[in-house]
Amino acid sequence: MQISVGLIGLGEVAQLMHLPLLADDPRFRIAGVCDVSPMLVEAMGKRYGATLRTTDAEEIFAASEIDAVFILAPDYLHSELLGRAIDVGKHAFIEKPVCLTRRELLPLIERNGSNPKTVFVGYMRRYARPFLALKERLPELNEIRHVRVRDLIRESRFFIDQTRHVVRATDIPETVIEEGRTRTHMLVCEAMGEQRSAAAIRAYQVLTGLSSHSFSAMRELLGRPKGVAAARQTGGEAVVVLFDYGHFTCVYEAVIHDVARFDAGIEVLTQNRHYRINYDTPYIRNLPTRLEITSSTDRETGTQIIGPFYEDSFRVELGAFHECVTKGARPKTDLEDSLADLELFAEVGRHF
Repeated sequence: MQISVGLIGLGEVAQLMHLPLLADDPRFRIAGVCDVSPMLVEAMGKRYGATLRTTDAEEIFAASEIDAVFILAPDYLHSELLGRAIDVGKHAFIEKPVCLTRRELLPLIERNGSNPKTVFVGYMRRYARPFLALKERLPELNEIRHVRVRDLIRESRFFIDQTRHVVRATDIPETVIEEGRTRTHMLVCEAMGEQRSAAAIRAYQVLTGLSSHSFSAMRELLGRPKGVAAARQTGGEAVVVLFDYGHFTCVYEAVIHDVARFDAGIEVLTQNRHYRINYDTPYIRNLPTRLEITSSTDRETGTQIIGPFYEDSFRVELGAFHECVTKGARPKTDLEDSLADLELFAEVGRHF
């Protein structure tokens, strides 16, 4: 079954990931594109053959030929756009974070309760082949002694400028940009509980953006932690969190800096085994990923490598979305699942 889709938001993630993958997949047809930038609408509509090209999201929601909406707009718009998708009966794929606050998400969960359509939150790392391989081989929780999760990266532009051309809008009114900053600031302050410093607010945005992948993956592997033992942010773009799992601690590190390296991964340690996944930058397509399992006895050590896997995790995720839409399966990355992340973000943010 081919699904006709409309995309709302045509920025970096749409151009680098979703649009080319949808165009390459015969199970999907790009029927409509929408953005506040007319130049992006025209450029992407022409490149991908979308017949509906608009700056008004309501035209996407009203189009009878569109089965599913991809919500790729800025975070502060997510709740209202997803609400409209639910109300008009469209399947929805929404990039993480689904919202910035618990207050926004709870009504959406309630409205979605009797919704027969799929609402799928994009956490592509949880669909990656090495992650699934780790989940299949993960030891019992009582065997785990320590977990380390990390995102030590350089911002995407360094990689993008060397690999793929991105059309960057120059026609968005400054009033629209300023409104987005203001609304985002208000929502982040609401989530953190009070007015905070600029550095703390930036750190919270690191959590909802970059760190959301890792928090979500951590929860799928280990369950929700008992609590946050400690958390610290320095300079706004460096965050360290200690998650309490009772008999072990999960250490999370996030640093955005200017070293041209993308070091994101998960490590799980037992008494005699070390499980390790490392994710490279998603902005260069089809880089290999693998799971490494090192085991030791009193006499010898050996490492088993599962992979490398070259399949793009966004592509695997897209396949999961198609299956949910066509077969009625419930996505593991649904709204209720995302609520747990928002609650963890808020708990961590209260330590800043």
